[in-house]
Amino acid sequence: MHFASPMWLFLLLAVAAVGLAYVLLQLRRRTFVARFSNASLLASVVPRRPGWRRHLTFALLLIAMTVLSLGVARPTAAVRVPQERATVMLAIDVSLSMQATDVLPNRLDAAKKAAQEFSDLLPRRINLGLVKFGRNGSVLIPPTQDRTAFKRAVDGLQLEPYTAIGEGVFSCLDALQNFNQASSTPNDKPAPSRIVLLSDGSNTIGRSVAEAATAAKKANTPVSTIAFGTENGTVTVDGQTTPVRVDKATLRSLAQSTGGTFHSAASAEELKSVYQDIGSQIGYTTAERDISWRFMLVGLLAMMGAGAVSLLWSGRLS
Repeated sequence: MHFASPMWLFLLLAVAAVGLAYVLLQLRRRTFVARFSNASLLASVVPRRPGWRRHLTFALLLIAMTVLSLGVARPTAAVRVPQERATVMLAIDVSLSMQATDVLPNRLDAAKKAAQEFSDLLPRRINLGLVKFGRNGSVLIPPTQDRTAFKRAVDGLQLEPYTAIGEGVFSCLDALQNFNQASSTPNDKPAPSRIVLLSDGSNTIGRSVAEAATAAKKANTPVSTIAFGTENGTVTVDGQTTPVRVDKATLRSLAQSTGGTFHSAASAEELKSVYQDIGSQIGYTTAERDISWRFMLVGLLAMMGAGAVSLLWSGRLS
C-alpha cells in the first residue's frame, strides 16, 4: 500500500499525543484515588465501573482518529483491472498427431473446445485472432472483438500433415503487425500483444523455432506455449501406428526466449486450467487505485460506535 499524500501522515503524531495524554491522565487519576482519605465516601461519589467500559469509548475514538488520519493521506492499493487495450493471437497445431486419442475425444477436438472457452475468458475489449499451423501457418481470423466469428473459425479447424511451429509464429506476427498498422495513428503507442501457441509435436517443416523466437523477441511479443498431450499418444496412418510424444523442450525454449510462459497439459481439464491462467495474465493487469473511502468509512463507523457506547453506558456523549 502507498499514500498519494503522505504529508498528512504527520497527523498520526497528534493522535499519538492524544493517546499519551489520556494514559497520563489515567495515571494521575489513580494517584488521586489512592490519596483520598475516605474510600467509602469516594465510592459513593464516583461509582465504580468495569475498567474496560471506562476506556472503550476513548479507544474507539482513538481508532477513528487513526484510521481517518490514514484516510486523508489518500492510501492506494494495487487492484486487478481488465486490460484497456491488448491483442492476442491464438495459434493451434492442426498436424496429424492432433488426432491422437490420449486426450478424449482427441487432441484437436479437446483443443477446439478449450480455445472457444478461452475466448470467453478474455475481456471483450481485447482483440483476439486465430492462426492454424500444419503444412504452413495460416491466419484464419485477424485480431477482432467478434467472438462468434472466432469460435466459428475454431470449429472449422481440420487436420493437415506436418508441423510448422515456426511458420505459425511468423503468421501471428504478420497478423499483429497488419492490425497495428491499420488501427493505430502515428502518435499511438501499439497495444500490448501476445501469442498463445498450442502444439503437441516438434517443428518438421518451414522456418525454425529459433528464427521465430528471434522475430517475436524483436517485435516485443511474448509467446506463451502449451505442450498438449501425454507421453502415451499414438496415431495410425495408412495402417501404421506411430507414437506422438510432446516436444516440451522446444516449446519451453520458445516461451522462455520471448518472455512468455510455458505450460503443459495432459488432459482437457488441465488445458482448460492453463487457458484460465493465461487469460488472467493477458486479460488483466494491476493498477493503483485510491482506497481512502474504505478508511473514511471505518473511521466514521468507529466514531459512531464510540458515541453509541457513551450513550448506552453514561446516558450522554462524553
